[in-house]
Amino acid sequence: MHMEVVEGFWNSIQKYFGELEISNFKIYQDGMVADGDMGQKIVEEGLKSGSKNYEIIYKLIQKGAVLVKTEDFTLVKKERDMFLRITGARSLNEKLSSYLKYKLFKNELLRKRDSFIANRINETLNHEETGILFIGAYHNIIPMLDKDIHVKEIKEIEKIRSYQKALLYGKGNFKSFEELSKYLLYPVV
Repeated sequence: MHMEVVEGFWNSIQKYFGELEISNFKIYQDGMVADGDMGQKIVEEGLKSGSKNYEIIYKLIQKGAVLVKTEDFTLVKKERDMFLRITGARSLNEKLSSYLKYKLFKNELLRKRDSFIANRINETLNHEETGILFIGAYHNIIPMLDKDIHVKEIKEIEKIRSYQKALLYGKGNFKSFEELSKYLLYPVV
């Protein structure tokens, strides 16, 4: 069921952006540590791996949108390395230690990443331009954006977070989870 929801979610996002007229658009992608030729190669690799997210970005670039370096490589690498320590641990103690270290630092790391992303948007999104931000549900960028940047969420972040929490932790009732699943599948208007 979850895989169907994820697929349907990305299909609704893809349909929405496929129908947009692209003019003076900039794309900001969670984890994007480069732009230009290197950014294009990252998008193409994501496309080859079957990522719907990168497929959407690729099509937007083909229509004239500009990919912008969104993240600090050092911060993204630090988070990736922490995950690799957890998944590559050889013993239960090593895995537990790596996991606890990640839990201890993840909120501060996420805050630093969010601050960097918001600053990149504030610095690079000019008047009369539109930015498209693809970002994970637990980021909190919007409060850090300049006041003259108007944000339109095409899917409500709180509903996405609620869905993820229900999926991971079984919080909430089944009817609520079912309603959240349907919400993620609804077309974007």
